[in-house]
Amino acid sequence: MSTEGGTRAVVAALIANLGIAVTKFAAFFVTGFSSMLAEAVHSVADSGNQVLLLLGGKKARRAATPEHPFGYGRERYFWAFVVSIVLFLVGGLFALYEAYHKWHEASLGHADLVTDWRRWVPVVVLVVSIALESRSFSVAIGESNPRRGRRSWRQFITTAKAPELPVILLEDFAALLGLVFALFGVVMTMITHNVMWDAVGTAMIGLLLVVVAVILAVEMRSLLLGEGASPQHVAAIAAAIDSRPGIERIIHLKTLHLGPEELLVAAKIAVPDPGDGMALAGTINAAEAAARAAVPDLHLVIYLEPDIYAPTLEPTRSRAQVESRPNRRG
Repeated sequence: MSTEGGTRAVVAALIANLGIAVTKFAAFFVTGFSSMLAEAVHSVADSGNQVLLLLGGKKARRAATPEHPFGYGRERYFWAFVVSIVLFLVGGLFALYEAYHKWHEASLGHADLVTDWRRWVPVVVLVVSIALESRSFSVAIGESNPRRGRRSWRQFITTAKAPELPVILLEDFAALLGLVFALFGVVMTMITHNVMWDAVGTAMIGLLLVVVAVILAVEMRSLLLGEGASPQHVAAIAAAIDSRPGIERIIHLKTLHLGPEELLVAAKIAVPDPGDGMALAGTINAAEAAARAAVPDLHLVIYLEPDIYAPTLEPTRSRAQVESRPNRRG
């Protein structure tokens, strides 16, 4: 299945972050504002994260092997999880350390305050960075809207099976909010002539990145452990299989995402007394084709096991009852 939309958003974010990182580092070296250094490191971390997402997408396209018979689709989940760790360690913890260091220096009276024309450099850089990040964020929103449908943004981030767009949305949102925090710290420092405000802005950036990293880690952990299809997809697949001639009922059905667009479907189906093997094979093939047609946005790997339904052995089963792996995010 196509991942073009997610890749486009990742590339747009990567280009924006590389340019922004260079300007932030230049502003830090000119002015010494710790919030500018925290934001520069934040942009470097984001750039590295986008490279990791692209790497995960490339690795996920490898063909299945005997060792990995279901392919490498979950590579995208793994590298998205690594992104959350990088954001936490490189972005969040570094910003918190820099905030502590700047506060300690200010409390001892060792922090210098720029008072000449250079004090305006970070303001200009931050305003331009906000404009660039807004453009990147708008691309991510534009690519996400067709896939989001009627879901809220929170529901989209917590239920999406493809990790790239939720990761970029959260990163870009954190980047915009971090720029606002940095601008707050710089402006308050200029107004009050107290560099402790710079430390406060830096600490706000660090806390923001830690929170976003934790959210990403929790969501990617769920995908790595394995999630079933959404209730809508499960219902569509079950209805398609159950409706085929020669199938009495679905005894049970389980699903598991092998990747964002690849779904494993395993079901035990009740059939009449299978006296004709060719007829039974035709029934199963027709059921598989119907299931695939019911969810064309997913590639299904289907295993159907025919059985004779015996109510005395399956007293709690009904024709409409379907089992699927618990899906916290659905």
